[in-house]
Amino acid sequence: MAYSELIKNFENIRDYISQFYVYGFKRRKDYDKKSSRSYDNERRRIESWLGEYMCFTNESDGKSTFLSLDSRTVLHNPLYKAFKAKSFTDKDIMLHFYILDILKNKSLSSSEIADEIANEYFSMFESVKECDESTIRKKLNEYEKLGLIKSEKQGRKRIYSLNECDVDLDKWRDALSFFTEVNPIGVIGSYLLDKFDNEENPFRFKHHYIFNALESEVLYDLLDIMNGNCNAEIKLFSNNMKKIKTYKVLPLKIYVSTYYGRRYVLVWNYLFKRFAFYRLDRIKESCKSNECINKNEMMMRADTVVQKLWGVSLGKENYIEKLEMTVRIANGEEYILKRLEREKRNGTIQKLANGDYKFRAEVYDASEMIPWIKTFTGRIVEIKCSNECVEKQIKEDFEMMKMIYEVR
Repeated sequence: MAYSELIKNFENIRDYISQFYVYGFKRRKDYDKKSSRSYDNERRRIESWLGEYMCFTNESDGKSTFLSLDSRTVLHNPLYKAFKAKSFTDKDIMLHFYILDILKNKSLSSSEIADEIANEYFSMFESVKECDESTIRKKLNEYEKLGLIKSEKQGRKRIYSLNECDVDLDKWRDALSFFTEVNPIGVIGSYLLDKFDNEENPFRFKHHYIFNALESEVLYDLLDIMNGNCNAEIKLFSNNMKKIKTYKVLPLKIYVSTYYGRRYVLVWNYLFKRFAFYRLDRIKESCKSNECINKNEMMMRADTVVQKLWGVSLGKENYIEKLEMTVRIANGEEYILKRLEREKRNGTIQKLANGDYKFRAEVYDASEMIPWIKTFTGRIVEIKCSNECVEKQIKEDFEMMKMIYEVR
């Protein structure tokens, strides 16, 4: 098959970018899904969109490719370009311009549109394969669903016309620029920004999780399912990304980690009969199933369950771990106390008689707290945890740090 920069299936590109550029450093020899030519074609497509951000390293076992960019200098998420490389047929592009041109100043039925295309457009060419009315009607229905056109019944005919838009995008440009980079489905704003001739963005982001763009279609489908109060059938990649498991679930909430930028969906898994979190970048696809008749009840149960969450780990079923941390805050370090108050989540803070502060929390999985606890290194007086493994790991990590930095 001849090489093309356009793609039919975004899932293939999403998988390729994830495996080779996000999870990282796979090589040509690791691409085992199709032929080597398929690898070369996918790589060339991505280079055509992201060439200025691609870097290479040569190692003993081959050349590695990865993405490297500075969020302070990138105006917009470059991964949005992949969504705009969808393939199309000659008939698709032809009907697109013909239909929009015909409906620019008038309203017509599908048969009238078909006649005008044949008489006013096809007649200009010596040899062209004409479209029948059913093909044109399908395209009209597609565009109506997209909101490009509208229709109304007049007698026995359905009349189509352009959907007028009186929004002044210039007034919304800054809002669009911000929306595009921070909204969970910011790719929508990216399409609107393409209407401007010059590229600009007054915003810069210190922590910019651009790879979430690859999950936009998955997130959109989940939100659509949740809005319809429906169950879903999701296909989930295993940890090694080689196997796919299918589960019937009830999607309830979307969670976004402010620490890592990862996104998760909280679901009720009907097979295991318990709540679970699934990473969006591990979901291959989600399909709408039957309507859920007790979603409100399940949502109330979920609200109760998440009260004991620190991150997204639900730990062992019906088991709560308790952690206590005593922190010493020196004079002039009131900002540490403010930070403790701001980040305590479901924990509590108590001032002790000697001026120290005790933080207490009851969570499903105390090991999720370890990275956060370490940020108070140098101020921690004592740590206790009902999970001895967590307490042991924290102390061992501190001892290791003392050895590395030769602290006595």
